[in-house]
Amino acid sequence: MAEESTHLSKSLSAFHLWGIAVGLVISGEYFGWSYGWGTAGTLGFFVATVFVAVMYTAFIFSFTELTCAVPHAGGPFAYSLRAFGRWGGLVAGLATLVEFIFAPPAISLAIGAYLNVQFPNLSPKVAALGAYVVFMTLNIVGVHIAATFELFVTVAAIIELLVFMGVVAPGFSWDNFVKDGWGVAPHFGWEAMGGIFAAIPFAIWFFLAIEGVAMAAEEAKDPRRSIPVAYIAGVLTLVSLAFGVMIFAGGVGDWHALANLNDPLPQAMKTVVGANSGWLHMLVWLGLFGLVASLHGIIMGYARQIFALARAGFLPAVLGRLHPRFRTPYVATIAGGLVGIAAIFSDDVISIAGQSLTATLVTMSVFGALTMYILSMASLFRLRIKEPSLVRPYSAPLYPLLPGLALVFAVIALIAVIYYNLEIGAIYVGFMAVMACIFTFVSKRRAQ
Repeated sequence: MAEESTHLSKSLSAFHLWGIAVGLVISGEYFGWSYGWGTAGTLGFFVATVFVAVMYTAFIFSFTELTCAVPHAGGPFAYSLRAFGRWGGLVAGLATLVEFIFAPPAISLAIGAYLNVQFPNLSPKVAALGAYVVFMTLNIVGVHIAATFELFVTVAAIIELLVFMGVVAPGFSWDNFVKDGWGVAPHFGWEAMGGIFAAIPFAIWFFLAIEGVAMAAEEAKDPRRSIPVAYIAGVLTLVSLAFGVMIFAGGVGDWHALANLNDPLPQAMKTVVGANSGWLHMLVWLGLFGLVASLHGIIMGYARQIFALARAGFLPAVLGRLHPRFRTPYVATIAGGLVGIAAIFSDDVISIAGQSLTATLVTMSVFGALTMYILSMASLFRLRIKEPSLVRPYSAPLYPLLPGLALVFAVIALIAVIYYNLEIGAIYVGFMAVMACIFTFVSKRRAQ
């Protein structure tokens, strides 16, 4: 009976998992990335996005081996635990938790601001709180219902991005896209390279959290067959959408006007069709699906990560409880949500390195993600040596070149993000150290 109480319900198909993979990320195609233009220009940001797209493609094609060989709700935590022991698992689990805990408040604040435009009397924070409550509830009610909803809003968001590209295509011009393409730098050189490296976090926003499918691996009907299909189709979908959206938005007018906005797509479409077009109103409303898909999917991800850490003894056992009827980690879902809600209502109080809390949350998520990517690729190499007989239904292609490329690119990206965000980087390291001490204490108490 005790064993049964820690098992999640298995009900997800490959199509569900693809919806989760794309849905986790797709809000990044709607907002956030255009700040990279202000840092590096359109051409500089294009180069940064190519670098990040190669990193993510190599990473996902390699990471899939770990997810299929070790289908576990802890995802990267489970791989590093198996490869490097408890400390390796602890660092990977903490990094993943940082990524998935700090991203939802930023997205929910964007949803609140979005709704405030349509309903000026509605407080953005109240709307963000409402979004949290609705999607935490949906996640608790059942993973199949949650994943089906995720699939629906993800497909709607993809269709809307394709509609955007089609509507603005007549107004596209390469001359607009390449004008001042290197930002403040007159041409490609060392100054432009600095802008490219500084823009890496915004390019990562195009793909951040796709690896969250690993946290749903225990709930897949046939993880060894469905996960490779979902991951590979997911990353190829996102790469196509990222470049399509970025190129079309940058070529329809003066891209400088979009570089510091949270709604670059409606503003780009307005240039082509005018402010009163029905196409524009459709984009504004359906664009909400992209934000909803990511918020809902990342809530699903952080709940599984907290659940896995609690089940392994790093967090209080209460966080590892499953709902007796729905077989979902309801306590973990609520606990992570409370942290996010606290962050929402701290937005006007906390400012770090001159950034709003929203920008800080995004940067913290990137720090956690890159740390986890590095540990995951190191775990892949370690397990190939440590456990050569481990059943691997899917093997990383071009091993060791492809996972090696993902590892090297992730290290370069982390160095770049640290260099351009020293204060937030110090906070991230301090947070990891404090949490490691707390988790170690909890682990020892539970062992006793």
